[in-house]
Amino acid sequence: MATTTAQTAAAEQHRASERKRERRETLSGYMFISPWLIGFLIFTLLPLIGSLYLAFTDYNLTSAPEWVGLQNFETMFFNDPRYWKAVRATFYYVFAAIPARLTFALAVAMILDNHRRGIGFYRAAYYAPSIIGGSVAVALMWRRIFASDGVFNGFLNILGVPASQAWIGLPSSAIWTLILLAVWQFGSPMLIFLAGLRQIPESLYESAEIDGATPWRKFFHITIPLLSSVIFFNLIMQLISGFLVFTQALVITNGGPLDSTLFYALYLYQRAFVNFQMGYGTAMAWVLLVIIAIFTAIAFKTSSAWVFYEDEG
Repeated sequence: MATTTAQTAAAEQHRASERKRERRETLSGYMFISPWLIGFLIFTLLPLIGSLYLAFTDYNLTSAPEWVGLQNFETMFFNDPRYWKAVRATFYYVFAAIPARLTFALAVAMILDNHRRGIGFYRAAYYAPSIIGGSVAVALMWRRIFASDGVFNGFLNILGVPASQAWIGLPSSAIWTLILLAVWQFGSPMLIFLAGLRQIPESLYESAEIDGATPWRKFFHITIPLLSSVIFFNLIMQLISGFLVFTQALVITNGGPLDSTLFYALYLYQRAFVNFQMGYGTAMAWVLLVIIAIFTAIAFKTSSAWVFYEDEG
């Protein structure tokens, strides 16, 4: 009986020691992540809550916010035709630029997926536009390229096609100059595609070639399925960045002509920081967050039908 009591006491002491050790380890873990937690609380969560409040107010940065309820959203959806122009321009840009950029990035990645001498230089050179592509200097250069006396018209004239119009001044072509700029900035998804291509076993291509598979069959039956997870990642990242496009439209066209390049983020900036309608701009930002969340959720929901992973049977 005494032995059983001693064993029970020892077991209780051991469990108490284990609980104390677990609490100590948990406290140590929280201490290690406390800088991130504090930063998230101060610089992310609290501003997020504050912006949600401002979305339901009339706030002009110079006076205290005045609660107006759903008035900002009502104005946005029913009494602001420029808002819907911004939505249309943004969707047009996203669904034209993102597929074109990803397609071009994959094509270049496949070309650069080899071990030829000097290939590292070409990879760096093709990645360079993604580093400088979002800068104001590149936007100004792009505006000059498609001006009436720009390089693009000069190239067309050399080919025998008379051209003297300013492409950024035409509502039908202005947005396409921005789409071309987006495609030119293909370096980041290209590197990700290249990393994915390097993970595909060469033996699969050799076996397919022995079986008589054509290059197109190898591309659609080996490359695309094994690269689908990388395509999915690039799609999500580029989709989010596409909805947030701002600098290029501001510098190159400033939303014109006739609001044909008035992207969502640019119109939000005009409302909030030019017209000092901060409450309205914040409401627009929250609607944009919901739009991005919906498209991201759709992408994740449909990914099970076309994205394949190595650990799947």
